[in-house]
Amino acid sequence: MRRLKPKYEKPKKRWDKARIEEEKKLMEKYGLRRKRELWKAQSILRNFRRRARELLANPDEKAKNELIAKLYRLGLVEKDATLEDVLKLTVENVLERRLQTVVFKKGLANTIKQARQFIVHGHISVNDRRMPFPGALVRREWEDKIGYYFKSSFAKNPPVKLQSTHDINKELHEQTH
Repeated sequence: MRRLKPKYEKPKKRWDKARIEEEKKLMEKYGLRRKRELWKAQSILRNFRRRARELLANPDEKAKNELIAKLYRLGLVEKDATLEDVLKLTVENVLERRLQTVVFKKGLANTIKQARQFIVHGHISVNDRRMPFPGALVRREWEDKIGYYFKSSFAKNPPVKLQSTHDINKELHEQTH
């Protein structure tokens, strides 16, 4: 039986308080289920940055264009980006391109965790096909093709956007004054 290699690396310092606090903030902001998802995003970023450093050391125009074209398709950089722009990428740039985050930002779900639930339960489609992976990186050409799956109960009756207490208080204040 073939053993698969992990697609991430665990941190070298297991109990570094500053790193743990930073990971906790990112996990809450992006609705990650396990730290493994954050470590995968960090590995993806690490590989792209490593390739950019290698290309800065040994310039190869074809490889450079391929790397920038791939990052452009993923929505991480602009069309006219340079290798320095690739080196400036952060893990938050990668996390912003996850399907879970894009679904939440498009307003298909009320919360980031609800977006994950919709994806896992098969209510979200990309190109009219179910996409059950909340960690999938969304390409630029897929962004406008994300919606509810046509057989989903939400396709005809989307969930009502919940108002935050801040918005309700603001409306009440405006009505009284």
